[in-house]
Amino acid sequence: MTSYSSKPELLAPAGGPEPFYAALAAGADAIYCGMGSFNARRKADNFTDETFEAACRAAHLAGSRVYVTVNIVIKDEEMSEALSLVDRCWRLGADAFIIQDWGLFFEIRRLMPEVETHISTQANIHDARGTAWCKEAGADRVTLSRELSIDEIAIIHDAVDIELEVFSHGAICFCYSGVCLLSSFTSRGRSANRGMCAQPCRLPYDLIDETGRSWSKPGRERALCPRDTCTADMLPRLLDAGAHALKLEGRMKAPDYVHSIVSAYRAQLDDILAGREISDETAQDRYRQLKRCFNRDFTCEYQEGRSGDGMMSYERSNNRGQIVGEVLGSKPLGNTKGLKPDDKRRRAAWTKLRLSEPVGKGDLLELRHDDEFDQFLTAIAPEDAAAGDIIECRTARPMPAGALVRLIRSQAALDAAEAALKRPVARKRAVDVRVVARLGQPFTVELSCADDPSLAGRAEGFIVDAAKTRAVLAEDLIEHVGRMGSSPFEAASFEIELDEGCGMGFSAVHKVRAAACDALERAILAPYAERVNHVTVQSDPACPADMNDLGEVCALVTSLDAAAAARKAGATRVYMTVDDLLTAGLSPASCSAEDVIPVLDEVSRELDHERLDPWLTPGAPAAVGTISELALGAEIGSVVELRSCIPVHNVPCMRELAARGARAAWLSPELTLAEIERIAPQRGEMTLGLMVLGAPRVMTSEHCILQVAGACIHDCANCRLRARDFKLKNIDGRMLPVRTGLNGRSHLYDGVQLDATPQIPQLLRAGVARFLVDGTLMNIDMLSRSVARTNRALEAARSGRTPDKRLPGTSSGCLFQGVD
Repeated sequence: MTSYSSKPELLAPAGGPEPFYAALAAGADAIYCGMGSFNARRKADNFTDETFEAACRAAHLAGSRVYVTVNIVIKDEEMSEALSLVDRCWRLGADAFIIQDWGLFFEIRRLMPEVETHISTQANIHDARGTAWCKEAGADRVTLSRELSIDEIAIIHDAVDIELEVFSHGAICFCYSGVCLLSSFTSRGRSANRGMCAQPCRLPYDLIDETGRSWSKPGRERALCPRDTCTADMLPRLLDAGAHALKLEGRMKAPDYVHSIVSAYRAQLDDILAGREISDETAQDRYRQLKRCFNRDFTCEYQEGRSGDGMMSYERSNNRGQIVGEVLGSKPLGNTKGLKPDDKRRRAAWTKLRLSEPVGKGDLLELRHDDEFDQFLTAIAPEDAAAGDIIECRTARPMPAGALVRLIRSQAALDAAEAALKRPVARKRAVDVRVVARLGQPFTVELSCADDPSLAGRAEGFIVDAAKTRAVLAEDLIEHVGRMGSSPFEAASFEIELDEGCGMGFSAVHKVRAAACDALERAILAPYAERVNHVTVQSDPACPADMNDLGEVCALVTSLDAAAAARKAGATRVYMTVDDLLTAGLSPASCSAEDVIPVLDEVSRELDHERLDPWLTPGAPAAVGTISELALGAEIGSVVELRSCIPVHNVPCMRELAARGARAAWLSPELTLAEIERIAPQRGEMTLGLMVLGAPRVMTSEHCILQVAGACIHDCANCRLRARDFKLKNIDGRMLPVRTGLNGRSHLYDGVQLDATPQIPQLLRAGVARFLVDGTLMNIDMLSRSVARTNRALEAARSGRTPDKRLPGTSSGCLFQGVD
């Protein structure tokens, strides 16, 4: 049996009080939930102060921890409120906070150093160097990107001594977390980075080439829709790799879902930690339990280091449940005379099913031909039935033979969750009991937590006298002290010290036992009670910087010819991505000679270092897209610019990242003009830039979008499809350009070009000094005109004139509408 240095943590989701207690009852070691509006599931029920405090108390008495998700970017004007929320939740009993925004993280470390902080997966950490940076900054745990393989997790664990949290079950995002703008730009400002994602990735898309031809294969309509992760059968490998916390996704899910997945993983994890062999039958039962919860089918592609078609749910984005049989045929119900029309429709046919899996009475079944997405029915299983049985269900209309039958809602799961929620105490904590009954001495009960003996409670009561009739036996004390009733404890073991001939009334024994339970409760909750008088220092505003009224035009280009054209049109700084630099045959040395600034990827996994790291050189500028590359650049003395995928939304973020080596930052395209005008004047020594013309990149995915064409050759460098001008067409007819890199990662762009050049005067006055034309999707002529346009707008701003109006058919992005 493998021995683990610390007990792994089963971390469960809770979108509100009912799922919270369901998770606790099912055996979660820790539960993460949201409070207020600063979390990535703002549409969940979340908690009030009263319900949150009660939930924390119940969790702590049961031996579980509570984490609060503050995993969105924080606007500058929200910083004080966000800090107040953290302080309030900590006082109410939170054990740790899961954080995305670097400004908020560093303010918590500065003002509340006693508070435990976990880095969210939204912060986009996916290698040892980035993880080490988080640890050095004061983080207690890092939640790694979902895309990492088990081997990569092991590398990080071996290199950095910090708790690692990994997603083990549930929905996964198609895009790398924290860099997705698709919802912001296509769903009226509903930002995934602000907890309001509209999930456009789950909708149908069509892959269209430059001629208008569709390349999407039948059955692959959902090009951006991944399956759900399931690692139940690979937990030993995850634990061996160093995963400390196994995170189950689902803060938007109902109590029955939470109870089912937590209980299944709890049983699996307990067997693994105890070294018990898991039989095939047991494994099948647990898998069946997971499949009967909401799922889009399961995948472990990322854990195995793959990102192919096996991770995609191309056919459908809704609940697939578990296939439990097929339709044998239907027949009319018969006499419906006297029934109302609605009743006739509901009871129009008897449909006969042959089962391949057991079903229970009340289970919700879906009958569907998989090649006819909209042609399906639901029915209720009329009775318990075993695999191989034939049952009949009433359906709204006849269903043809051969249609698949799926179980999409388990009545047993609903019943189990309902029963758990009816318990007076969601989960009782095991205690070791010591009873001392010595003649002439106080009757004493001592309780200590079986999982942590340092947590103990003791109570003394009546003086023990000699028995006048029947003497008390040890068995009597075990029975009566062991009756812990509505307390949050249950006896695990007894140590009885009893003199012969003792007599006592059992009602008095019960009072001492109750007092010992109260004492143990106080001991467990004491660290949290001490927080009430904690005083938090207020955040200090940064000092405004001197204004920069010069400004310069920058261009992101894809070739050396485009670079020359951009300079001729007025660009003073020219950028190229590492992929484009390599395609152009440049090296880091020749890049400097060509006066081109390298742009490093928004992903830097261990396997990317060899390709990316050489482009960071001492004293030379480079735009980095990850914390990992910031760490390396600062270490060797590069002139580091932060790309907008490291979101800077507030002054503390600018200040702290500047202190850690960032010399410049490209602001997030989700910022409004008013928000920029608020933070830019307080930029300190940092130079700020903003993309003002071009198509915003809205997604980066490990899975290549072009695989929807069903023609992958598994050789990205020689893939002919990469050279084509592909777009994804959404249900509204919007065309989203697709580009795939040399490493097979796809980049999705908004189909509506951004033009913020009319706002250059305001941006310049605020302190933005660099204005970028993103020429990724432009030909040389379009690039030249765009750079010239931006240069004219900058010259107009310098001279006090009004720039040209916005180009027809373009958008101002989020500059005025903002994001939710």
